[in-house]
Amino acid sequence: MTNLATLPSFVDEGTVHVVVETPRGSTTKLKYDEKLGVMTLSRPLTLGLIYPYDWGFVPSTRAPDGDPLDAIVMWDGVSYPGVVLPCRPIGVLHVEQANRQTRARERNDRIVAIPIPAPRADSLRTVFDLNERIRLELEQFFLAVVAFEKKDLKILEWAGPDDAMALVRATSV
Repeated sequence: MTNLATLPSFVDEGTVHVVVETPRGSTTKLKYDEKLGVMTLSRPLTLGLIYPYDWGFVPSTRAPDGDPLDAIVMWDGVSYPGVVLPCRPIGVLHVEQANRQTRARERNDRIVAIPIPAPRADSLRTVFDLNERIRLELEQFFLAVVAFEKKDLKILEWAGPDDAMALVRATSV
């Protein structure tokens, strides 16, 4: 079986792969277990929360928290765990959190991407093309989803597609 974590990060110069772990609408967080080569249950979400979009990671990357770089795929579709989507990064949400073991502060940024093709999202070039309300709701989702995880998440800032691509390059292994 293919190790999803070691697929290439890049499809081409402006496109990255995103491996979906948790599909839009899920009330549980799924996580790819590289050793087993399967999706596993990470945890149920807090009551009332669901993933607003597909959630996963950019393969062949290593973020400061030790996991692959997180990615949220904003589109009106729903995929499945293990699906690999070619995506166009439109931005990044920079966040900081406490390491669960050491309590040291570490970055855990989230790439925001649009799958290719996604005809109804073609006009989105940057996260700043999104309505501010959508960005604020995403921030609140990310804060709520870790509320009981002792991560003390702090939202730092939004940045555009150039910063997102630079982050993928910087974390590629």
